[in-house]
Amino acid sequence: MKYCSNCSATVELMIPEGDSLLRYVCNTCNIIHYQNPKMVVGCIPEWEDKILLCKRAIEPRKGWWTLPAGFMENNETLAQAAARETLEEANARVEIGDLYAVYSLPHISQVYFIFRAKLLDLDFKPGIESLEVKLVSEQEIPWEEMAFRVIHDPLRQYFKERNQGKFSLHIGVINKTQNTS
Repeated sequence: MKYCSNCSATVELMIPEGDSLLRYVCNTCNIIHYQNPKMVVGCIPEWEDKILLCKRAIEPRKGWWTLPAGFMENNETLAQAAARETLEEANARVEIGDLYAVYSLPHISQVYFIFRAKLLDLDFKPGIESLEVKLVSEQEIPWEEMAFRVIHDPLRQYFKERNQGKFSLHIGVINKTQNTS
């Protein structure tokens, strides 16, 4: 960051009084510019014994499979963000269910929220960020082609728990040193 979004003056990286972290501070209008983690929200859209996957049309990991998910926007709830991302990426309508997983990715300053969701109908098609969308059974999941570990790991757990007939909330951390695919 070079300029203040409030007054356009140059900013300085410093520890403001009463704080313990480096922040961009405007010496003209004294605004402190906080930079916080991005919230990524998505869901596991379920239809009978299958789930809906999207093949990414954008980087990173273009051409790899994922769940419908993306950055939360201002003025929306987690559930609204998950439903909106599913509509944008797969043109699919869902009823958002229980929160299933929360993963922190501190090395890229992101927090992922993944819900279980009920696909409302079979009227879906690729959105602008997807090359392809399809319903797949557990046996049809392209595990070696999953875009991100933060999607791969909860999906593995999801199928394990689905087979046991009981779901629980999962909270975890994925570090930079761990495999990301």
